[in-house]
Amino acid sequence: MLNTPVAYIIFNRPRHTRETFAAIRHQQPYKLFIIADGPRLDHPTDFERCQEVRKIVEKIDWPCEVLFNLSDINLGCKQRVTTGLDWVFSQVDRAIILEDDILPSKDFFSFCEELLERYKSDDRISCITGNNFQDGQHRGKAEDSYYFSRYIHVWGWATWRRAWMYNNTSLSFWPEWKKTKEWRSKFDDYNERRYWKQIFDKMFNNAIDTWDYHWTASVWIRGGLTATPNVNLVTNIGFGPEATHTIEQEDRYGQKFFTLGPISHPQEVIRDTDADKYTYDHHFLGVNNRLHVRILRLVYLLLGLRNRS
Repeated sequence: MLNTPVAYIIFNRPRHTRETFAAIRHQQPYKLFIIADGPRLDHPTDFERCQEVRKIVEKIDWPCEVLFNLSDINLGCKQRVTTGLDWVFSQVDRAIILEDDILPSKDFFSFCEELLERYKSDDRISCITGNNFQDGQHRGKAEDSYYFSRYIHVWGWATWRRAWMYNNTSLSFWPEWKKTKEWRSKFDDYNERRYWKQIFDKMFNNAIDTWDYHWTASVWIRGGLTATPNVNLVTNIGFGPEATHTIEQEDRYGQKFFTLGPISHPQEVIRDTDADKYTYDHHFLGVNNRLHVRILRLVYLLLGLRNRS
């Protein structure tokens, strides 16, 4: 039985829910929070699908305290996840968080549970992720099971009330923070800073319906780090035409998960800048951004030469 509460976020995808809920059932958490968004009025199949999904998660066949937070109306990604996690952390001091399209390995749960206890009072650590986007590169010492990153990665993650309480959904601090030396000093790469500035500007102006970007900014302004495993521990099974953000023409799984084994802890809590650079370049498409800038500079240079000829 899993001794850490699990928050499970569902919506309208029965196939995904059956698969990911089976992984939760296998762990048998003693406490389970179910957070569900309501059907969209302009999607005629939503009501039936939402009802089907809710029936799936009602089938609890192990000793478990189950609490439901079910919305009758569609709140959208940002509001539903945020209000749901506010509800969770009003009742418990820590939780493992999964959405209905995130399939975890068994090691994901033990990794989160052990680190939630180890860093429960360490304000330097804001969250724990099951994601690894290093393409097989090991970070830290050879024996280290994980490293520390600035990137939160929420395809299967965990955190504490002490960290979530600083989540600022309005990003009220952003207009002033982006003018400071402290913000500029966070990035050695101008393109990376510009990338995140554009995203946070959109979030501040409510131009993106998501929750993880304002959570990212809320972690960064406090200098928080994320404990990141040296192998991937979760698989996103939600890529496909019905996805909210990972939209593709056909259904597919994301990268595979692996076995972590016994956990060996790093001796120091320090951000791995090489890992973060690789994540930005290859996960957030920083390489493409830099290529775009170089092409523009080349175009401007050629235009300038032509104008002088």
